[in-house]
Amino acid sequence: MFAGPVESYIIQWIELTFRWVHMIVGIAWIGASFYFNWLENRLERSHFQSTELEGDLWAIHGGGFYHVSKYQVAPDKLPSTLHWFKWEAYATWFTGLALLVMIFYVDARIYLLDSSLNALTPWQGIAIGIAVLVISWVLYDLLCRSPIARQSQLVALVVFVYFSILAFALCQMFSGRGAYIHVGAAIGTIMVLNVMAVIIPSQKSLVHAMKTGGEKDAALGAAALLRSRHNNYFTLPVLFTMIAGHYPSTYSSAWNWAILIGLALVGILVRHYFNVRHLGGPKWWLLAVAFAGLLAIVALSVPKSVFQSSAPEAVGMNTVRGIIHKRCTVCHSQSPVQAGFQDPPGGVILDTDEHIFNLSSRIFTTTVATRSMPIGNLTQMTEDERAAVSSWYAELNTKTQIAPGSN
Repeated sequence: MFAGPVESYIIQWIELTFRWVHMIVGIAWIGASFYFNWLENRLERSHFQSTELEGDLWAIHGGGFYHVSKYQVAPDKLPSTLHWFKWEAYATWFTGLALLVMIFYVDARIYLLDSSLNALTPWQGIAIGIAVLVISWVLYDLLCRSPIARQSQLVALVVFVYFSILAFALCQMFSGRGAYIHVGAAIGTIMVLNVMAVIIPSQKSLVHAMKTGGEKDAALGAAALLRSRHNNYFTLPVLFTMIAGHYPSTYSSAWNWAILIGLALVGILVRHYFNVRHLGGPKWWLLAVAFAGLLAIVALSVPKSVFQSSAPEAVGMNTVRGIIHKRCTVCHSQSPVQAGFQDPPGGVILDTDEHIFNLSSRIFTTTVATRSMPIGNLTQMTEDERAAVSSWYAELNTKTQIAPGSN
């Protein structure tokens, strides 16, 4: 691992570059997925008598008119230019894998593991993480190739149950942040392999049949469409796992696995609304149920400390200062000593009483309310120490004037 300040600076820029590219190509991939699913749902099919065309659509954008037609299988003659949509998916997965390695695997003790949960070694955690990606794809692919695949609702239920079990299991083994990102990585792996192993090969077979004059198998297109629909419903849950790391009230909750499952279901309901709203009958209730579910999840994530009403035992700055310097300033210092950090994370410095006082709300939130700090509990912060911080913060809120450094 690089340790010097120059190397650390370079690593930060490499990570930023991969994250930026990941975001750019991810937007391109998911945007194309959303557009083509919207296109499929909005095709005008009723006025077509042709056995060749399935439907068409007129649209206006950017000051111009567009006319798009969809063939039931394929045209009789291959066009000179045919646009493919695959590199966005591949680039998204490869940049995501690079970020997974750099952030969660290079030093697994920081973000992947949580010493308060179990005694997994870094290599054990990494092996489990990689196995999750492989096993998730194998099981999903076998399911989609089995006779059960004809029952789309049953397939959806089985996949949802599998990822619910996976979320629960990983939250018992990894840190909340590590568990969330691996559920998202497993979904993303399925999505990209759907493109690479099913959708693109099916499209290549159709193109090959056109070039050679062979029979055009409509089943290939149907298989590709099925996997594409699955990818469509996966998008919002996987997007949530990408941003959840910024919100410890989700992954650091005692109910982190249930919150992840619930928010994934909310995303699925929202996506389903946009997929079916063009059909007859009211569909607003899907959004209403999703919003009600979101409110229930918010209530579930509220930490117990919010409801504590008993008068706290007085704890002075001397006690809190000792806890902060022992458990927090190994990272949150002008010169961190914790391996893997050359600069204080998030620019948060807790070297002085003034720093501690000014950031008292943030200290309470991260160490007591969400328990997201210390990261992976690397410094073994105890329950008594968290309780002391809670009492100190509660006492601060009862005073009208506080002087930093007072006892």
